[in-house]
Amino acid sequence: MLDFAPRDGDKRRPMAVSVKICGITEAPALDAALRAGADLVGFAFHPTSPRNLPYAKAAELALRARGRARIVALLVDPDDAAVARALDAIQPDFVQLHGRESPQRLAELRSRFGRPLIKAMAVAEADDLNAVASYEPVTDMFLFDARAPKGATRPGGHGVAFDWRLLQHRRILRPWLLAGGLTPENVALALAVSGAPGVDVSSGVEVGPGIKDPQLIQAFVAAARGVLPESVQQGSSA
Repeated sequence: MLDFAPRDGDKRRPMAVSVKICGITEAPALDAALRAGADLVGFAFHPTSPRNLPYAKAAELALRARGRARIVALLVDPDDAAVARALDAIQPDFVQLHGRESPQRLAELRSRFGRPLIKAMAVAEADDLNAVASYEPVTDMFLFDARAPKGATRPGGHGVAFDWRLLQHRRILRPWLLAGGLTPENVALALAVSGAPGVDVSSGVEVGPGIKDPQLIQAFVAAARGVLPESVQQGSSA
């Protein structure tokens, strides 16, 4: 079982909610995520995504993050060569699979590369969760995201939320993150409704496709942890 308990002396994490900031493309956004105390930071390797990173740039960002947050390489239906390139570039703590990879494919990747896996599951209705049990033996973590809209060229929620109540009271044997349409304004409600132990955000902290806003990142992490930003605290005590 993966441990997301606060590290000794880490006063930024008063609640045991795991937070992942995904699709980071620039150092200011990464630094904001690290300052806010994000547990995981994700780098995307998918040509049709506005967050797709060249390997050299990803390597620079991963070096900046190493030891401060867990590093995630996001891939979509990758062949072995694509996984190897991502591993060589950023030496991630996790490989996130965001396509239609089967449990058998995850088992192959675990055997070949020995790296912890995050399996993204597209959710639109209750039946979409029926496959969870078949993936539990071969994945280390789940990410439940909204199903991509019809005609989309890439998977993911595209900034749209699914019905969080679908995850209420479900027994999931692996750690998991809630994604899809989350923002600083709704993440606390999403956590309360779904019972999620962690959250993942990408477009919800952006001011344009692939352009993350440091202030929105800070606000998202604070809201997920139930913490008021320092500026608000200072203003209320004035």
